[in-house]
Amino acid sequence: MGYMHKVFLSGTGIYGCSNCGTHLAFKDKVSSKSYTGQYGTAYLVDEVTNVRAGEAEKRNMTTGAHIVRDIVCMECNRYLGWTYVTAFTSDQKFKEGKFILERSLICDRSRNWD
Repeated sequence: MGYMHKVFLSGTGIYGCSNCGTHLAFKDKVSSKSYTGQYGTAYLVDEVTNVRAGEAEKRNMTTGAHIVRDIVCMECNRYLGWTYVTAFTSDQKFKEGKFILERSLICDRSRNWD
């Protein structure tokens, strides 16, 4: 794997890693704020940047079994949540390719550069 370039998200409404501040996602890419992660409230997000994904593993969750990959910040290696790879039931397929960001592990990095 080659060198990964860190992406800087410009504009307003940005979440970042609470440890190092690396930009992760635009707030308008949050599909739902009603999820629960290992550390409490979590957000389902359509697009995330500046993360690395671990090995795929089958995990039994409240909504059933899924294949997921934990995600970490590419800058500081802090655990941030996971990404859904496969859902085994049709009513959960909408999660495939989306990400869970743990609310306690992200911070508001919004800037108004206008």
